[in-house]
Amino acid sequence: MRWRPDNRGEWIQFTALAFIGGLLGVGTFTAWYARGASYLSDHPDACLNCHVMREMYDAWSHGSHKAVATCNSCHTPHGFVGKWSVKVINGVNHSVKFTLDDFHDPIRANAMNRRVAQDNCVRCHAELVSEIHRTASGEIQQCLRCHARVGHL
Repeated sequence: MRWRPDNRGEWIQFTALAFIGGLLGVGTFTAWYARGASYLSDHPDACLNCHVMREMYDAWSHGSHKAVATCNSCHTPHGFVGKWSVKVINGVNHSVKFTLDDFHDPIRANAMNRRVAQDNCVRCHAELVSEIHRTASGEIQQCLRCHARVGHL
């Protein structure tokens, strides 16, 4: 026997459930296809899911930071909430940009990501930075201004 909604409320409920089911199905397939679970790790291979990151990965694997830092060491905050917030924000932004084919190749960091990298440079190199990289006003200079390729050769 086939179920047939016989009033408007049942049709709305059926349509809403079908829509939610469709979204869950498409979302699950997309997460699987994009290897979404790999982003839960700190392993640099996760960055290779995006072809535009190959050059950065190759440069990092031959660079001075490979022995001491992964991608997340420099590109996410070190606190639990900050790290996962940045990962979610970047994941959504990257998904939208790559789906719509609206991204710069090579990929470029936005203001938030430059700020995160700066904070991590200063955190790891605090003693050196505090001694020689201060401006006349006492502020620490932007590391990436002179060291844009550090970590990526």
